[in-house]
Amino acid sequence: MDRLPPLNAVRAFESVARHLSITLAADELNVTPGAVSRQIRALEDYMEQPLFLRGHRQITLTPAGEQYFKAVARIIEELRSATRKLKRPAKRRQIKVRAYTTFAMQWLIPRLASFHQENPKIEVLLTASLDPVDFHKDDLDAAIRLGSGDWPNCNCYVLSDNVLAPVCSPALLDLGPGLHEPADIAEYTMLHSIARPDDWGHWLQAAGVGSAVDARAGMTYQSSSMAYAAAAGGQGIAIAQLFLVEKELREGTLVRPFPQTVDMGAYTYYLLTPRHRPESEDMATFRQWLLEQARQTRHVV
Repeated sequence: MDRLPPLNAVRAFESVARHLSITLAADELNVTPGAVSRQIRALEDYMEQPLFLRGHRQITLTPAGEQYFKAVARIIEELRSATRKLKRPAKRRQIKVRAYTTFAMQWLIPRLASFHQENPKIEVLLTASLDPVDFHKDDLDAAIRLGSGDWPNCNCYVLSDNVLAPVCSPALLDLGPGLHEPADIAEYTMLHSIARPDDWGHWLQAAGVGSAVDARAGMTYQSSSMAYAAAAGGQGIAIAQLFLVEKELREGTLVRPFPQTVDMGAYTYYLLTPRHRPESEDMATFRQWLLEQARQTRHVV
């Protein structure tokens, strides 16, 4: 009977291959880099062939190492998944989703009630964070991220159009010198989000007043949802992703003082799921529901 390879060495190999760094793998495994190197050598001795090419301050996988890594990564993820399922209470069906605060508050949370109504046995654990997503390390089933759709090792599904335009309280239009053309924005307080510092610059440039208005002037908030709330309260003019303020525009708590918009194209919101592990039935149900919600609300504004 064929023996299994040394499993500690396989675990070290998977971590090094994923990071392409012995130092990072050692940090992840809470051992010394020397211990990781010894495990890799032991596995290569067992395999009777090199799995890595060692260069100056960098390592890469050999073709054999690349082939072995794909198989090992899949097996380890299956082991993690089986462990999670065994440890989880049988009656508790939970999927874990990470999103941004503004996306969650402005778009996802108002719609989640309909998902729970349709799928009462599936619990969605929603968290908010700006941190990058690593499905190999994070205990997540899916994430909603803003980008160009090129995340490695992820399935990427477009959720929205990312169209930018200024918004403000209707009462603000009756105050101050008036908003007759885009350059007039310089006379008002511009509201920004820390997470999206360049949005005003994109819109001002497209409106032809990039040199006439300081794109960084004004007040800055932790999240776009805070900036939208400040705008609705008459504190200034926010630059908004229009699909996230569709409700406020429909109800009239926010208005658009100018018709000019900027379409950010492929740089928009995506649903990400891990490509290296199979999708659960509950996650597939959530994904299909979310994409249908997105389809219904695209091009609304």
